[in-house]
Amino acid sequence: MSTVSPQITDAVTQTNVKVVGEAPAMAMGTLYQALAHSTGLMFENSVIAQNQQNILSQAATTQGVMQIYSVDTITDAIAVSQMLQASSET
Repeated sequence: MSTVSPQITDAVTQTNVKVVGEAPAMAMGTLYQALAHSTGLMFENSVIAQNQQNILSQAATTQGVMQIYSVDTITDAIAVSQMLQASSET
């Protein structure tokens, strides 16, 4: 049976201690990175939702204006002139 050099044992021990000592910092770094990513996705989704609401409001406004413009203005003009004639005759 051969013995391991104390220098090798010391190097392996120091490496293990270094890895174990850095583990909490690495875990926190990963956690912060995941948190930043999910926050970015949340903001991206809110911007997309706001954009969709803008599109819907523009479509609703366009529909309302089209309905206003589609009213038969000639029929309205004739009806108004008949009302004016009837009120002037009395």
